[in-house]
Amino acid sequence: MTYFGELLINGISLGFIYGLIALGFVVIYKSTEVVNFAQGSVLLFGAYIVARTHERLGFTLAVVVGTLAGALCALLIEFLFIRRARHADPIALAILTIGVDIALATDLTRRIGQQVLSFNDPWGNSKIDIGPFTVPQARIAAMVVSVVLVTLFFTAFKYTTWGVATRATAEDPEAAALMGIRRGRVSTVSWLVAGALATVAGVFLGTSPSPGLNNTSNLTALNAFPAAVVGGLDSTEGAVVGGLLIGIVQSLAAGYNDKLSFLGSPLGDVAAYGVMLIVLLWRPSGLFGTKEVARV
Repeated sequence: MTYFGELLINGISLGFIYGLIALGFVVIYKSTEVVNFAQGSVLLFGAYIVARTHERLGFTLAVVVGTLAGALCALLIEFLFIRRARHADPIALAILTIGVDIALATDLTRRIGQQVLSFNDPWGNSKIDIGPFTVPQARIAAMVVSVVLVTLFFTAFKYTTWGVATRATAEDPEAAALMGIRRGRVSTVSWLVAGALATVAGVFLGTSPSPGLNNTSNLTALNAFPAAVVGGLDSTEGAVVGGLLIGIVQSLAAGYNDKLSFLGSPLGDVAAYGVMLIVLLWRPSGLFGTKEVARV
């Protein structure tokens, strides 16, 4: 029972990390109707900046610089590619982001090589006892920081001008434009927010129990895409719920892989996509997504 509890706590922490990345997918989709498959490479870029600067700047300042770099990277993708092709079909734009992801990931992979980069975070490999459970301090920190960021995000999404404009644009783009809402500005802020959240998530993906940041960390981040789909691509609340669900399932699947070896190995790597397929078969729009209704 203790082992199950530790897996559950780790899964919740991992789920909040996925939730941050999934929020990036959702907020971009709501403002532009584009599925940004370059999110994983943006995450890798921001986390790479943190790993390369922490020795000179210290961990906290390096995270700030890396977060700004990740946000700027996402903004450049939006400005150089998405905005210039904004009249294209959303599917074509999604394919465009795949190309951007491949190009950016290839360059970062070359730079990282076979190294495993450390962030020299203040938690290190330390563990903490929570009742009968022993979990890495970094996972608890990830959970706390993620909850704070998610709370700030929902507060901004509900009360700020950007949040109101994003919701209006997602509801009816033409009516929003007629009311004076500039879709380009909404898109710009959405990409900035997505890049910043992805970078923070990337840092925590590279802390204990992970050995650090490597050239495949962007692929790990793509587990957040099923989280966004499970929750509903147009639902910010669904992104968080989907992230928690995927994180818990993945943690339990990896922890009990030996007992479930008949399902294949490593089971944790495919569990997220298995959950996504099951949810889509039952509810194609996701758990909290808006059902499309068409008149016949």
